Amino acid sequence: MTVDLPFLADLVDGEWGTPTTDLDFVLEDPTTGEEVCRAMATSEVRAERALAVADSFDDRIEPRVLDAIADDLEQRATRIAELDAFATGVPIRQTRLLGAIVSGSFRLAAEQVRGGVLRADRDGVEVYRLPLGTALCLVPWNAPAPMAAHKVANALAAGCPVILKASELAPYSSIVLAEVIAEHVPAGMFQLVQGGPELGARLVQDPRVKAVSFTGGLAGGRSVAAASAPLLRPCQLELGGNNPLVVLPDADLDTAARMACDLLTTLNGQWCRALGRLIVPADRTEDLVAAIGKRVAALRVGTPLDPLTDFGPLIHSRHTEVVRAASSARSRSFGTVPEIGNYVAPTLLDEDLPVEVFGPVAGVVGYDRIDDAVRLANAVPYGLEGYVCGGDEEHALSVARQIRAGEVKVNGSSVMSLHLMTPRPAWGRSGLGEEGTAETLRFFTGARVVGVEGRFALHMS
Repeated sequence: MTVDLPFLADLVDGEWGTPTTDLDFVLEDPTTGEEVCRAMATSEVRAERALAVADSFDDRIEPRVLDAIADDLEQRATRIAELDAFATGVPIRQTRLLGAIVSGSFRLAAEQVRGGVLRADRDGVEVYRLPLGTALCLVPWNAPAPMAAHKVANALAAGCPVILKASELAPYSSIVLAEVIAEHVPAGMFQLVQGGPELGARLVQDPRVKAVSFTGGLAGGRSVAAASAPLLRPCQLELGGNNPLVVLPDADLDTAARMACDLLTTLNGQWCRALGRLIVPADRTEDLVAAIGKRVAALRVGTPLDPLTDFGPLIHSRHTEVVRAASSARSRSFGTVPEIGNYVAPTLLDEDLPVEVFGPVAGVVGYDRIDDAVRLANAVPYGLEGYVCGGDEEHALSVARQIRAGEVKVNGSSVMSLHLMTPRPAWGRSGLGEEGTAETLRFFTGARVVGVEGRFALHMS
């Protein structure tokens, strides 16, 4: 199966253009490692124009417009899923599942606005949620379209002009997303730029940007925070994790192995909530590792556009080298992967893994007491996701409550959150603030309270 790639393009003030700044590397076909095209960035002139246009724009996007965008995105869902699968190496079965987020983000944003999220009066005192101003959305490469849609939909719903910067490694689906949005909103309310860290830094440092939502690595997040601090500007940062799976002594072996396999290989290990550290009873380590290996070996390895593929290649040869370097002499790999392309076999290290790898590699650590398992789970400075597997659900929940992470799942390993309306917090080096269906929309707003003094007292009397 092949996919028709769009020409690299940006969208500034309603006009499509061709990025002209060479980023000095090539985009690849992850399956073969072959060159696709040069990686390019939006010029400084067009980036400046995008900032100026957004800064001068003031409009509201009605819920019906957000619904119309969702309708059109649903018609393009297959193409978006194919583009993301090709760009990232993630199997299309998974990009199709995540693709529901693309149109769904706009529908949820519309529902919230209709439900009154931007107005919350209290006893005669008017409380408005008003747009902060130009919103800069910086999205990662592992789930390009879903992450872009989530941020952009909520910023538009809040009333903010949006500048979306796609990842330089996965620019394709953002172009389709931009085509749809541009059909429904005024020029200047939404703009798309292409580029890498240099363009991102240029945009982040500009005081005309009033809110920054960033998903990516720790170094990038720190740069966003450092640039935002002097401006006293809010930034929403989701920076990844080194997530523990605590297997309790009474855990079912098959359930634990399934969870570990899923968390190790979903999105080919290229996701912020992937397995980083397998924390297992010392006397069950060998049995569990063997069961995980058996499950991994049974996965179908193939090209990302094949609907039967369970596990595919990593996004780029540069990233592949980084992930392979995380392995050591004390590691075990499972399954067979092609020698051609950016494939890395799922790997378990016979030692702890202190940092996030962002690939199918995790450390294995044994413990003797439950207290030790909790201590190990909390021993790294990250706090994004945690997992607990146990036969006694109530006991497993009690252990989960002790893990320092934004979300902790018991006996589950889905890529989706526990609930559509719960927040997605980040603790420690995993980020700053909260994302979520309600939280992201609220992030792009500020409160204004208006009323006549004394009316509240009269109301209370």
